[in-house]
Amino acid sequence: MKTIRLTAAQAMVRYLANQMNEDGVPYIAGMWAIFGHGNVAGIGEALYGIREELPTYRGQNEQSMAHAAIAYAKQLGRRRAMAVTSSIGPGALNMVTAAALAHVNRLPVLFIPGDVFANRGPDPVLQQIEDFGDGTMSANDCFRPVSRYFDRIMRPEHLLTALPRAMRTLTDPADCGPVTLAFCQDVQAEAYDYPESFFAKKTWRFRRPEPDVFEFEAAVAALKAAKNPVIVAGGGVHFAGATETLKAFVEKHQIPVVETQAGKSALAWDHGLNFGPVGVTGAESANVVSEKADLVIGVGTRFQDFTTGSWALFKNPDRKILALNVQPYDSAKHDAIPLVADAKIGLEKLSAALGDHTYAAPDAGLKASWFAKADAVTAAPVDSNALPTDMQVIGAVQRASRDNTVVMCAAGTMPGELHQLWKSKLPLSYHMEYGFSCMGYEIAGGLGIKMAEPDRDVIVMVGDGSYMMMNSELATAVGMGVKITLVITDNRGYGCINRLQMGTGGAQFNNLYAHTNVSPIGIDFAAHAASMGARSQKVSSISELETALDAAREATETTVIVIDTDPYPTTGAGGYWWDVAVPEVSARAEVNQARIAYEAALKERT
Repeated sequence: MKTIRLTAAQAMVRYLANQMNEDGVPYIAGMWAIFGHGNVAGIGEALYGIREELPTYRGQNEQSMAHAAIAYAKQLGRRRAMAVTSSIGPGALNMVTAAALAHVNRLPVLFIPGDVFANRGPDPVLQQIEDFGDGTMSANDCFRPVSRYFDRIMRPEHLLTALPRAMRTLTDPADCGPVTLAFCQDVQAEAYDYPESFFAKKTWRFRRPEPDVFEFEAAVAALKAAKNPVIVAGGGVHFAGATETLKAFVEKHQIPVVETQAGKSALAWDHGLNFGPVGVTGAESANVVSEKADLVIGVGTRFQDFTTGSWALFKNPDRKILALNVQPYDSAKHDAIPLVADAKIGLEKLSAALGDHTYAAPDAGLKASWFAKADAVTAAPVDSNALPTDMQVIGAVQRASRDNTVVMCAAGTMPGELHQLWKSKLPLSYHMEYGFSCMGYEIAGGLGIKMAEPDRDVIVMVGDGSYMMMNSELATAVGMGVKITLVITDNRGYGCINRLQMGTGGAQFNNLYAHTNVSPIGIDFAAHAASMGARSQKVSSISELETALDAAREATETTVIVIDTDPYPTTGAGGYWWDVAVPEVSARAEVNQARIAYEAALKERT
């Protein structure tokens, strides 16, 4: 057996550079890295030696550079991924939030945090967390509950088994999610005689599981027995590359589609059978159809509470759930009829089994009525002196967008309004991180999207709260020459949670700056963005915003546009109940009244 002597870190990066996807390109598109004592001498030196084949990108924060890696994978439908390395201690722990985000959203990312010395010579090493009762523990054990696969590399030869397991997890449609390889810092630098065959190019195929015979028969029987089915399109439709299959299926059998946050853009917004966003942030058209459905067909969705209205939405007493999902865990939720299969294969086989079977056409007036209401709230204001609403900002961005535009967001006010109001024309033109709803994903995520699809026009919608939490990758985007457009809506605090607080009877407290012990600070976001090299401006009206967006589209550099917004208005129409527990006892009459309404809503839950 021919061998080659390499350090463990050199072996790892050489192996990763030779793992290909079905398109013949490296599955791991690059490594995001911030170096420290726990990875600079080992992994850092190894990455330098292979920098032409496996590029290294320097972020400003371990969490945000991981967000960029995750967004990259999501935008490419999980066909490629990125790796992220940090030193031990705070650098590693900064990535745990991002790992949770990837876990919730079923997205691939490879985390390689430095770890303690396997030989325990300098024990405790700088930044080491000591467990008083377990000598095998380190800070990296925090990754265990938020990783789909976790391993600790304590000997160079551990890579021979750990790396193939990592790649299998990253590329498996059912198990896909974050992988953590905690890499002991002394082991990174140790040499070993690795088999040359370990570094041969390998192509990883993306499995498309076929449905089980008995599950399939039950699914077909349920479809044939149904009178008013509805399809809930989730993110799995995109990951399976099944958007055209879904379109053909619903057109043939005349089944209405409603979309989750992750599934939005699975069908064009103006398709006659796309009844819009579903659930808490949904459209009236989608929720009315869902309430009446006797068969709820989930395709690639995990049935999150925002989708189901905390399981109060599907009101038909005869309703059943059919869950087509590649992950058995998701297909068995809420006593569903499971159909464990690839979304594309599953829909194709179901369509063949149904033959020419069709269903009664849904009321098209529901869709027309909803979009009339949506158009009304997104229209430019009549009073140009009034403080704009978030809905009007969305309308301006929509009018300035093109078919190749990707609008993205993550947390706060905008996700709900965008889910309800944004009109997506093409698949993957709507990128929302709402599984974990992680503030701070936005700017780094926009960077990752643009790196994945350089020809797309990427518009990042971010509130002042999220911008303040994590804005540093704006400097990275500028420095890399990766052009994105940011629209910062400044409502002077956390407007979304302030409204939720009020909606549950609470007093306005600690959300908007005006109701905190921090005086309103009047941050000049445009000046801040400019200090990081972005082309920036503050606009005072919707018409100015539209002009600025047109200019940003033609610009070659990253642009930041800031606009003040009113923190109180929402769309009003649409939406659905969401289970947010209201205190049983309070000195406030508003809370007691909200509790009465809450208890009444609980009784209505099916």
